[in-house]
Amino acid sequence: MTAAMVLSAGLGTRLAPLTDELAKPLMPVGDRPALGHIAAALGRAGIATIVANTHHRPGDFLREIKRWKPEVHLVHEPVILGTAGGVAHATAALGPGAVVVWNGDILAPALDVASLVARHREASAGAMWVVQPAAAGEGTVGLDDEGRVVRLRGERFGLETSGGDFLGVQVMGPELRRTLPGTGCLVADVALPLLRHGGRIDTFLYRGEWDDIGQPASLLRANLRWLEARGLEAWSAAGTTVEARARLERSLVGEGAAVTGAGVVRECVVFPGARLDAPASRLLAGARAILAVDDGA
Repeated sequence: MTAAMVLSAGLGTRLAPLTDELAKPLMPVGDRPALGHIAAALGRAGIATIVANTHHRPGDFLREIKRWKPEVHLVHEPVILGTAGGVAHATAALGPGAVVVWNGDILAPALDVASLVARHREASAGAMWVVQPAAAGEGTVGLDDEGRVVRLRGERFGLETSGGDFLGVQVMGPELRRTLPGTGCLVADVALPLLRHGGRIDTFLYRGEWDDIGQPASLLRANLRWLEARGLEAWSAAGTTVEARARLERSLVGEGAAVTGAGVVRECVVFPGARLDAPASRLLAGARAILAVDDGA
């Protein structure tokens, strides 16, 4: 059975000061944190062992994971080891075999994880990256006619016939796992050396929506997409307070939060336990900090 590793140890500097009070993978998206959505997607694919590494604000994870199914096992890193080192450090928790590696700030609601794992198994690939296709020369990777990565970080390893964006989700085979360094990056210290030595990285094409919730505009967009997917104008969790003179438009209010004042609250996310005064527009409101999202973002 394939296990999964959700990379969750980053500091989330692009979301500061919100990440001073909540770890990035636990940023709310609809009715649960981002990590909760990832765990649910992995669970639907039949993946029973899900591991997340922690560093920044580990207590946040200990508090939240008790509320979810499937269970997420935590591996703490007192010192950040990097994406490659994080997977290597979690070897005992992950067990042998192939592993799905998923960046904890990436949401891809329509990704068919079961098909991804099956394709990796059929291809006997060392690694299979999830890529959103684009024209040749565009995106973060280039692909050849067989869908293998031939352009990465400015280096070329073959004839590119199409481009694409790597989502930060992949399946890694056991042989490649054995080469992982104790510290380092999965791209710079694993993928690039593999390609330089004639190895291959296969791809699984994904054409659905996805968001990197590590950026303010994308975190807001992911929440708005969550509303749209459910046909909702607005959403409030249990235990919220929205004063009668405040009106929610395309906004979400987390558990135990409050919206006070009078006027329209438009395209805002009020974190669990936070408070926001109306009127307001395009804000991410934490318990102690509020982050504005540019209208043009």
